[in-house]
Amino acid sequence: MAEREVDRSVSQTVKAQLALRDQILSGALRPGERISELQAVETTGASRTPVRMALVRLEEEGLLEAIPSGGFMVKAFSERDISDSIELRGTLEGLAARFAAERGVSARELEPLKECLAAIDELLRQVPISIEAFSSYVTLNARFHALLTELSRSPPLIRQIDRASALPFASPSGFVMAQSALPEAQQILIIAQDHHRVVIDAIENREGARAEAIMREHARLAVRNLRLALRNRTHLDLLPALALIKSATD
Repeated sequence: MAEREVDRSVSQTVKAQLALRDQILSGALRPGERISELQAVETTGASRTPVRMALVRLEEEGLLEAIPSGGFMVKAFSERDISDSIELRGTLEGLAARFAAERGVSARELEPLKECLAAIDELLRQVPISIEAFSSYVTLNARFHALLTELSRSPPLIRQIDRASALPFASPSGFVMAQSALPEAQQILIIAQDHHRVVIDAIENREGARAEAIMREHARLAVRNLRLALRNRTHLDLLPALALIKSATD
């Protein structure tokens, strides 16, 4: 009985955490806006204990900041905060790619990644690329990065990459939808796809240093894309969470 109650509390915490995160990243909760425990209970429908835990988890993720007088505030981020988080993820993914190359990966293990590449190639044949194709790219790109991480066969490293990717805006597809409004959108995805292809080639050929270097460069491309997205905020409806980020000119 007690075990079922614990499971229920954990489930409510996760649901409350996801609901509150969605409110923040959708723009429903704005930077600097205060969130009280009672308010979170009302908006999520969860009870107070799971909501309290959810708020603490969102603080740990970096989306909320505790207020000394009580409650939490939606955090705003600097461009440097986000670029540092992306660089961190890229460093860890580079290590994962090196481990995969040095430890060896079978053709069968690489097949799911190559299937992702083929599906992305199909999307990129659209000129111009549609919003729906961008959305599909987000899913495929996330899968590619997750599969690549698993090839490292390093549970400690996989856990750290998961944590780094959970940092605000640091996930592999964090800015893809915002890029869709840019004139150079298609070229950005083509370059990223070239990186995907090269890292698979490096892993196949057991070239650890090369695999690591390309994944770190892949993250630097994401940082450049962040700057482009912040300079072009005319389509905030595609990624409302951009409002949480202060650009260098703000």
